[in-house]
Amino acid sequence: MNVVAIVTVAHHASDGELALTPVHGEPLLTHTVRGLLDVPEISSVLVAAPQRCASSFTEALRGLGCRVIPGSLRQAFAAVEPELPRDSVVLLHDALRAFVPAQTVRDVLFAVRDGASVVVPVLPMADTVKVTDEKSLIIGTEDRSRLRTVQTPIGFTVSAFPSSLDAVDLAGATTIPGHPDAMRVTTDFELSLAEAIAAAPKNEETL
Repeated sequence: MNVVAIVTVAHHASDGELALTPVHGEPLLTHTVRGLLDVPEISSVLVAAPQRCASSFTEALRGLGCRVIPGSLRQAFAAVEPELPRDSVVLLHDALRAFVPAQTVRDVLFAVRDGASVVVPVLPMADTVKVTDEKSLIIGTEDRSRLRTVQTPIGFTVSAFPSSLDAVDLAGATTIPGHPDAMRVTTDFELSLAEAIAAAPKNEETL
């Protein structure tokens, strides 16, 4: 099974700089890519780097066996698509989710291998969700029993991936259980958690 992982910072304009935030002595991006490379089922890792961050990303990933593609996610996929067998699995991963357990990654790619076109790890919504009106007054409570927060990597078949480049539409996607360690690291609190995860003794289930 050929599996290619594409790492992106496409969510927000500031994500490129956040990906370079030091965690336990190394950029967050370095932890992200190294973790993916440590999953034996993954054949290759590409990083879509914003033009303004291309040099910094290349430096942060020096010595790791990945390719940095300056430009958009679409450009990164175009660089690898001609080489992909039609039964390949493509993983789309957020650079700020650096500590996804290896088993979660495997669960995603195995679900695609077993027939799902799009697979996404999710967690149940833990917070109470209120509905407000146009005056910001609470008018009701949302039933959270079926609400889920989305994580990455998202797995695709090659044929399903191109249509999702501009806006990832997850309607109809298969879900698998996510993991709390797969958080996006963007706040000081999350950085503190990331430092603790990075400093903890590693085992085979941790990226």
